[in-house]
Amino acid sequence: MDPIQSTQLAGSVAHHDFSVWGLFIQADLVVKTVLMILTAASVWSWAIIIDKWMTLSGVDSKADKFESSFWSGEALDKLHKRISAKQRDPMAKTFCVGMDEWKLSVENASNFDGEMRAGVGQRIDRAMATSINREVSSLERYMTFLATVGSTAPFIGLFGTVWGIMNSFSAIAGSQNTSLAVVAPGIAEALFATAIGLVAAIPSVVAYNKFNTDLGRYENRLDAFAADFSAILSRHLEQRSGGHH
Repeated sequence: MDPIQSTQLAGSVAHHDFSVWGLFIQADLVVKTVLMILTAASVWSWAIIIDKWMTLSGVDSKADKFESSFWSGEALDKLHKRISAKQRDPMAKTFCVGMDEWKLSVENASNFDGEMRAGVGQRIDRAMATSINREVSSLERYMTFLATVGSTAPFIGLFGTVWGIMNSFSAIAGSQNTSLAVVAPGIAEALFATAIGLVAAIPSVVAYNKFNTDLGRYENRLDAFAADFSAILSRHLEQRSGGHH
């Protein structure tokens, strides 16, 4: 290669903008589309991550507060009346649902035999289980999106990479020149697509795994509370039954 040609090629590499914005602007339309999809997915993922982190931290601290009130020895009717008017967290809602079902069943009951006690217990358990499922489903919203981004973003980035490398080979064939000046821009765009894919995927995967574990732990906490509360109501029912006999 003669000196003039090598100087021109060196100049073309120097003039190519390798900044993040420059790589995006100079990218092929397909690579640009891939980059925009991945950037949008990353931004939306971070919005979900921040929202989920705040929500799960909030329900945990509210559950701590509610449990301390519940086990403080305060009368259940009084506690129910006090929290019914407030905006409630999932554990308080589970308690209110159980109390509502208890009041409805006991007020309408004329006798307190063993069969009736079993029926009331089942209805209370079912009402609380339904409430827990509904609350957990609400907390799980958008988790699927995090899982989808975590599993697909690297492959979408890889598609952009392959496309960029194909463009590089086309540039080599067109110019009949294998120098870095011809190949570098396309390769840089290609690797940029891979990087953005990983930037979108890695936080989504980490957050999904963490939140999934936290949600499982919180659901177990709600189930344990519902079981304890059900046992307390069952003892109350037995005392009432004893009183009627």
